[in-house]
Amino acid sequence: MTTTTLAVLVPLLPALGALAGLLLGRAAPGFARPVALLPTLLSAVLAVLLAARQGGGPAIDAATRLTPTGSVPIDLALHIDGFAALVAVLVTVVASCVQLYSTGYLREDPRYSSYAALVSLFTAAMLLVVYTGDLMVLLVGWEIMGICSYFLVGHYWETPEARAASLKAFLVTKLGDVPFLIGLFTLAGDTGSFRITRILGSVATGGLDHPTLIALLLLAGVAGKSAQFPLHTWLPDAMAGPTPVSALIHAATMVAAGVYFIARLLPVFTASAAALVVLAVLAAVTMTGSALAALAQDDIKRVLAYSTIGQLGYMTGALAVGDRGAAVFHLLAHGAFKALLFLAAGVVIHAAGTNSLAAMSRMRNLRDRVPDAYWTMTVALLALAAIPPFSGFFSKEAVLGAAEHTATGGQHGIPGAVGWIVLVAGLVTALLTAAYATRLWLLAFRGSGIEAPDHGRQPVTMTAVLWLLAVPSLAFGLTVRTLPDWFDGNALTPTLTTSVLGTGVALVGGLVTYGAWRHTTALTARVPLGAVAAHPDADASHVEIEALVSHTPAYGDPASAPDPADPGRLLLGPLHRHAAAGFHLDALYTTAFVRPVLAAASLVRFLDREVIETYVRGAGAVPRGLGTAARRAQTGNVQTYLGALLAGTVVLAVAVVLVATAGA
Repeated sequence: MTTTTLAVLVPLLPALGALAGLLLGRAAPGFARPVALLPTLLSAVLAVLLAARQGGGPAIDAATRLTPTGSVPIDLALHIDGFAALVAVLVTVVASCVQLYSTGYLREDPRYSSYAALVSLFTAAMLLVVYTGDLMVLLVGWEIMGICSYFLVGHYWETPEARAASLKAFLVTKLGDVPFLIGLFTLAGDTGSFRITRILGSVATGGLDHPTLIALLLLAGVAGKSAQFPLHTWLPDAMAGPTPVSALIHAATMVAAGVYFIARLLPVFTASAAALVVLAVLAAVTMTGSALAALAQDDIKRVLAYSTIGQLGYMTGALAVGDRGAAVFHLLAHGAFKALLFLAAGVVIHAAGTNSLAAMSRMRNLRDRVPDAYWTMTVALLALAAIPPFSGFFSKEAVLGAAEHTATGGQHGIPGAVGWIVLVAGLVTALLTAAYATRLWLLAFRGSGIEAPDHGRQPVTMTAVLWLLAVPSLAFGLTVRTLPDWFDGNALTPTLTTSVLGTGVALVGGLVTYGAWRHTTALTARVPLGAVAAHPDADASHVEIEALVSHTPAYGDPASAPDPADPGRLLLGPLHRHAAAGFHLDALYTTAFVRPVLAAASLVRFLDREVIETYVRGAGAVPRGLGTAARRAQTGNVQTYLGALLAGTVVLAVAVVLVATAGA
């Protein structure tokens, strides 16, 4: 089988699986699971085989003219370099794990067949984005992913949260896609082609006339698709969908597409220093703000959602300093441990019967109910916190090392300020990441109170996937050093400075959070339920703990039963309420955009119903009145008609006489 045939089959098989699932889902429901699983598994095998053939060497290129469009044609083209080959392996492996996991997770769902078909189509669309060498074909896959995410996030459409989340995800990502499309057309206008290889060649020879404008327009689309500030608010709400969908979106598709797009066209962005500064600032705000928000969330899936936003900030930060190897390395490592985190969280949620960390912290022995999820999730959280030797340590330190290299003037053509912005924000985020990872682990698995419910053992298809994903979460960082050719010849070895600083702040974040948890737990144990602080000079932490135990909101938070042992409240203090609400960006957007649009719609409705419709009704009433009068005059009596004719003749004669007299 030729390399080109392999490359075509990798996205084609999931697409055919999606078509077969939609056609056979109702007619032959027994085939839904094989049709969903087998094409994706075969696609994963072929993607691995193709990556082995590519081997990190020269890119595989092939093209055929899709349609003549005048001066800028569209080609059905392939461009598979080392990055594309590795990302395709990630996409297919995670998609296969999600499909296998879903056979157990949604075994009782009557809409499983349509769900699995959409997951397959989602996978095929992402693979199209990864393998294509033409930006218009990439745009097709880009938009198909948006449509699939709308349906998958709204899978539980009976609930208002799922309906609102799916609509929000669709609208916010489409908002970013408008400037993205304009940017693609502008880029093609400057370079004369949609082919990626020709665009990069044109950029290398200085053929880009509007680099800053193009880069900023494309960044708007990337911010929407990859949930970067300020278009990130849709991603936490998208947790209303099934947990396997969350794993797929966060680990391998949708949000990864924006990072991959910048990595593929990185020379376009490095051609503008201003665009790199904007990208670095957005990355810094995204990673630090999302980490603070994650530290205040009660829903375990929303914690992981904000975590994804922050880790995407690391990737865009690496791209801002011009190191796409570090960005893609972190994309791959993050894909493995984030898929594991979400799928393990699905097991924990099923066992606990709730998404709430506050509720889990009031259950003892939850970790004994789900030992597989407990151990694998511990591995994934250690990777997320960048603790050596887990994969997240190596990939995150590669990002920090690249930022340090740029900050010290080692990256030609990129302002040193960009490196300092990414480096400082990355270290702060490493501290906060370890803090919220430790908080999640403590609240979920170290709770006390009532006995955790026993729902029996989880299906083997679910637990097997967890252990499968635990392997790259642990070992990928150790093996990537053997693949320097896949990352522009860069071995991605962490530097001593960033390793010490990054690991140090991570350990500090974890230890401080553990200490805060022990402190709040001890205070909670000493305070009787319902007690309220009476002394005005009492310690602030005691006041807060007592308010929490008595279910009295400490900061005006309307939550009815917050966790009295939550270390996040103690660590964030008055900032907790704002962080829990995502720093009120949704409220800001509601005030700035939603309400004006609704007001304008109400005005248009009023004008249409009360003004325009009034004129329309009036225009119809006049001829209707004339017709009524004419109808009444038609009596059918000949004498009446002759009398009217005679009267009219007399009137006309009198008028003629009067006019003649006046003229004389």
